[in-house]
Amino acid sequence: MALRSHGRYDYSAITSRRDYSWPNGTRLAAYIALNLEHFSFGGGLGAQLVPSGGLEPDILNYAWRDYGNRVGVWRMLAEFDRLELPVAVLVNSEIYAYCPEVMQAFRKRGDEVVGHGRTNSERQSNLTIEQETDLIQEVTATIASHEHAPPKGWLGPWISESINTPELLKSAGYEYVLDWCHDDQPTWLETGSGRLLSVPYPQEINDIPAIAVAKIPAGEFACMIIDQLDEMLDQSTGQPLVAGIALHPYLVGQPFRLRHLRRALEHLSGLRDRLWLSRPGAIADHFASQDAA
Repeated sequence: MALRSHGRYDYSAITSRRDYSWPNGTRLAAYIALNLEHFSFGGGLGAQLVPSGGLEPDILNYAWRDYGNRVGVWRMLAEFDRLELPVAVLVNSEIYAYCPEVMQAFRKRGDEVVGHGRTNSERQSNLTIEQETDLIQEVTATIASHEHAPPKGWLGPWISESINTPELLKSAGYEYVLDWCHDDQPTWLETGSGRLLSVPYPQEINDIPAIAVAKIPAGEFACMIIDQLDEMLDQSTGQPLVAGIALHPYLVGQPFRLRHLRRALEHLSGLRDRLWLSRPGAIADHFASQDAA
């Protein structure tokens, strides 16, 4: 029996690939991905603190998520500034209309903006090819109008893709995607429009699966980040690697969780001389340049 294949990449053992280093001569690249999300009131998808039973309007969970945009993100921003940490903001384009002050703050820092759909109240995997094309075009145009340049990277809302997504992203000018979590190195995805780079994005060093789904305590999540960085530093003597940290302000921006996250961020900051602290766009650029060479 022949299993159905996605056809995007072939199997490749990480122990038998070509070698290279990151721009500062280190072997581990690390980045922080901060998800900035806005949700529809009274319907659609959204992470839940408590089960809603399918009843709308879901005041509790909607307001809990909105805490991240009103309070949590500003607390986290203060830590990023204090530790001089670069960040990639993964942005629902509705954020620009809802809380433009947030985007102004990250724009002032020079952080990278990554497309993340219109809102995490919807999945792009449910859309027709025409609807998905319109979604990508709308998000790209909104970001470009505010940032004076289109985004180079994309993370699907709810990390959802249709069978057409890589082709549509490549045709729209995107250079990399964060949806796939199959590797610790960037990987080329084959599309009908040319190659699209997959940059590793974490699904376990990610506060949604860890805290919202698996109910892992804040202190343990901070230890997971620290252990991931330390172990990948050791592993990177054999191969160059990428370590991402995925965060949501309505989760780790809560005061009792932020106190633990601070410890992990300080640990990351203390590793600057041993790793390349960067953003996914720069990681994609460097990998592509090495590949071309």
